[in-house]
Amino acid sequence: MVLMARTTKTITFSLPPEMAERVNEVAAQQGSSRSEFLRTAVVRYIEEHEWRQLLQYGEQKAREEGIGPEDVARLVEEYRSETNPART
Repeated sequence: MVLMARTTKTITFSLPPEMAERVNEVAAQQGSSRSEFLRTAVVRYIEEHEWRQLLQYGEQKAREEGIGPEDVARLVEEYRSETNPART
């Protein structure tokens, strides 16, 4: 008999009863399991968190370089022209 390694890790966490019921309801409405619903929610949360971190980094670097919102379109166009001369 060949045993396959698990591709997931089981974790346990607590939710208030009302929230747990809401998770069950929404998962059922979407036709997904509770696990799939929560996996999707966690992935979205992590992606949003990483996006916010990237935005904060960009804002910090822009402040350090003295770049304001009014400079962004011009800088993007300059970069595109430098990397793709056919655009000019």
